[in-house]
Amino acid sequence: MKIIGVSGSPSPNSNTDRAVKAVLESTGMETEFIKLSHYKYEPCRACLKCTSTNVCVIKDDANELVQKVKDADALVVGGFVPYSSLDGRTKSFLERLYCLRHQKGLMRGKPGGIVITSAVPQQEPYPPIAEVGVAAVKAYMNAEGMNVVGDVKIFGTATCAKCGYGNECELSGIKGIFGPDATVEGVGCPRFEDQPETLKAAQELGEKIAQELRKDSDE
Repeated sequence: MKIIGVSGSPSPNSNTDRAVKAVLESTGMETEFIKLSHYKYEPCRACLKCTSTNVCVIKDDANELVQKVKDADALVVGGFVPYSSLDGRTKSFLERLYCLRHQKGLMRGKPGGIVITSAVPQQEPYPPIAEVGVAAVKAYMNAEGMNVVGDVKIFGTATCAKCGYGNECELSGIKGIFGPDATVEGVGCPRFEDQPETLKAAQELGEKIAQELRKDSDE
């Protein structure tokens, strides 16, 4: 059994990266972590030239990723939600898996896990932005007949906290999210490991994926 985990976050060693790795580690199985920003690929062209072969005709790095996912027994997808929607790199990755769908349904039945990081807290009065990212990945998995095992939502760092202008910029995300008196120093940079419930959720997701794979192998 092998489980692939991908992260669409371009930031080095990001919260998303580490959460996906925590899920993978908790499975106790053979795993591979993939940083999508290390690959160059474009979105699906909707040309439908893959319908008879299950192979995409675009010659870029996505073909390697598609083969890895095809050969894996389970998939964990990690992304984040800039502008309140799933990031483009993760979305393009999911689109390129479209070639595995036709006639054979090559992702059907595989367990899937979802990890989404949002700089907007998951509490009132904030909108449930992380849920938008979860829904986007879940829509792909459901459409392909995968077994969606669960998801993990992380409170992450607003990019404006790191740009150097977060306190004075008129469009600062720090002030936009936390109010006009908020500061970079006051908000800080939340870490995945410092969120006990989220860390536990990641570990439990990995364990559930492993359980599903063992159950499938016994049937």
